[in-house]
Amino acid sequence: MQPTDEDDFAQVLYEAQQRQRHPRAPVRIADVMSRLLARKGYAQLQQGLQWEEAWNEAAGAKLANNSRVGRTNRGVLEIVARNSAVLQELKFQERKLLKKLQAAAGASNLKELRFRVGEID
Repeated sequence: MQPTDEDDFAQVLYEAQQRQRHPRAPVRIADVMSRLLARKGYAQLQQGLQWEEAWNEAAGAKLANNSRVGRTNRGVLEIVARNSAVLQELKFQERKLLKKLQAAAGASNLKELRFRVGEID
């Protein structure tokens, strides 16, 4: 049995009624873009660049050349030091560096710095 035009019309009418029961609200383009950026990791990359600039400003030339910014997680910024001597100097200046970073990046959500020894490119 072949479907008739009436069957096709009934199917289209049924689908239209279903859409009316569950209408979709329009989605703001800003919401779509923020989800896309978050999914692709671009927002985290941009934030990492901002932290690098703030770190270079806060740490000064000598410390910045011997350390780099790592990941951020829940208000904790990881700093990777070239060796244990640099790590110790960073620990001595931790409070001062934290305040400078908060001021430079305008980040009141930065609560703590965590240091570790690792490779610096």
